[in-house]
Amino acid sequence: MIVVTGAAGFIGSCLVSRLNAATFYDIVVVDNFSVAKKENNLKGKRIKEYVDRDKFFDWLDERHEEVEFIFHLGARTDTTEFNKDVFDLLNLNYSKKVWNACCEYQIPLVYASSAATYGSGTLGYDDNEALTPLLQPLNPYGESKNDFDKWALEQTAKPFFWAGLKFFNVYGPNEYHKGRMASVVFHAYNQIKEKGSLTLFRSHNPDYADGEQMRDFIYVKDVVEVCFFLMNHRRNSGIYNLGSGEARTFMALALSTFAAMNVVPEIDFMDTPLTIRDTYQYFTEANMQKLRSIGYDKPFYTLEEGVKDYVQQYLMEGRYY
Repeated sequence: MIVVTGAAGFIGSCLVSRLNAATFYDIVVVDNFSVAKKENNLKGKRIKEYVDRDKFFDWLDERHEEVEFIFHLGARTDTTEFNKDVFDLLNLNYSKKVWNACCEYQIPLVYASSAATYGSGTLGYDDNEALTPLLQPLNPYGESKNDFDKWALEQTAKPFFWAGLKFFNVYGPNEYHKGRMASVVFHAYNQIKEKGSLTLFRSHNPDYADGEQMRDFIYVKDVVEVCFFLMNHRRNSGIYNLGSGEARTFMALALSTFAAMNVVPEIDFMDTPLTIRDTYQYFTEANMQKLRSIGYDKPFYTLEEGVKDYVQQYLMEGRYY
């Protein structure tokens, strides 16, 4: 059996689809299944068992001999949440329990870290583990992810294979439930559909023109492909960046969305809200050499390819992956 925590969420549900496509059907999905708006993410997928996240460790104690691999993707991902206790509970301490269980039962583990660990990027975006203790995230979410990365690296007891994946700006199908935390592509599509135009954040940094702020956007289909690779690879444990490796502007993303919808671009700007202005990242770009060095050689979707697939195959059709 393969366990996916956070399985009803965005990336987790896409991973279940990727596993199903490879004829893996003995999948145990772990989540808080009381959130009705996430139900469609798992509808139609082949799943062996549903386990509530609060009962998972009791379940694992009883069934660990049947578990072949754990993908720990469950987390609180709201970057605007500033209650550190929430992140300590759901991101840090729960992840420690998953890690310790994988050590005890010798189950290989892939877990979700985040590019939010890099903070303002003053130390760059290199997944060199020696830099991990020096990183200064800009919000409690990033802190919780970096705190776990640091903790994992300090452990003498480790699963025989483990990998932490620093997700950059992931977009794609199955994020309908995420509200304000959904990707810029999702919000852009809905704005354009409703108004025929799109509003982006104005730049408050003299080094960047309006709309020229840059992010490493990665399509969720690439994310789950890397997860699938690591499940089969099971060597070279460590922390890895997971982005496209190429920073692109929000303007390029906007124009790609207009093109995918066959709408003439109309873009204006609004001030970045004061609540996030001081912690706003103007540039992120994953150094992907480390993942490539262990044998992952598949090309990543370009921004234009990913946006077109997402918009035309999923958003326009109201489909799930």
